Amino acid sequence: MDYDIYKMTIKEKLFCILTAGAVIFAVAYIFYRSIFISLLFTPFAILYPKFKTKDIIKRRKNELNLQFREALYSLASSLSVGKSIETAIKDAIKELSIQYPNENTYILIELEQINRRIGMNETIESALIDFAERSHLEDIINFADVFTICKRTGGNLIQVIKNTAEIISEKIDIKQEINLLLIEKRLEHKVLNMMPVLIIFLLTTSAEEFMAPVFSESLGRGIMTFSLILFTAAYFISKKIMDIEV
Repeated sequence: MDYDIYKMTIKEKLFCILTAGAVIFAVAYIFYRSIFISLLFTPFAILYPKFKTKDIIKRRKNELNLQFREALYSLASSLSVGKSIETAIKDAIKELSIQYPNENTYILIELEQINRRIGMNETIESALIDFAERSHLEDIINFADVFTICKRTGGNLIQVIKNTAEIISEKIDIKQEINLLLIEKRLEHKVLNMMPVLIIFLLTTSAEEFMAPVFSESLGRGIMTFSLILFTAAYFISKKIMDIEV
C-alpha cells in the first residue's frame, strides 16, 4: 500500500456525502430560511470525501510512525544480543503481534512483507527502501538510507537503530506536548465555529420579525452570503493554523 493514497469505498463515500449534505443543508437553511437556496448549497457535499481522505491519510501515517518506533526498539533489542537482522525482524513480528493483536496493523503487514521478500532472496535494503518510499514519512526514509549505507560500509547497525528510535520518540513526545497545549484551543475552535450558526438560529426563532428583512430582501441575503463566506474561510484558516508539523 502507498500511505499517501487512500481510496474510499462506495459505502464510505455515500456516508460522507450524505452526512456533509445534511449539515450543509441545515446551515444554509439557518442562514437563508429557504429550502430552494439550501438545496443549491447541498451539492458542495461531494467535496467532503476529499477532505476526509486527507484526514484518514494523515491519521494512518501517524499510526505507522508510532508503530515503526516500537519496531525499532524491538530490532535494537534483538541485535544487541547478537542476532542477525533477519532473525531480529522475525522476533519483532512476534513481539509486535502481542502488542498489536489486530493482524491488519500496518507495521505487522510491512514487516511480514519484508520477511517474505528476504525469503525470496531479495536484499533487506531494497525491501526497506521500498517500504520507506511507500510510507512517505521522513523518519522511515532517513532510516532506510542510513541502514543501506551501514550495510554497505559495515557501520554499527545497533547504534543507528537506537539513535533513530530515540529521534522518533523525541519528535513524537514534542508533538504530543503540542497537542496537549492545543486541546483547549481546538475546543474553542469548535465552539467559535458553531457560535455564528447558533446566534442566527436563536435570533430567527426568538426575534422573527426583526430578522425577516434579512431573509426576504436581496441586500439581507447578500449580507448573509458574505457572512457565510467569511465563516467558511475562518474555519479553514484556523484549522490550518493549528495544524503544526514537527
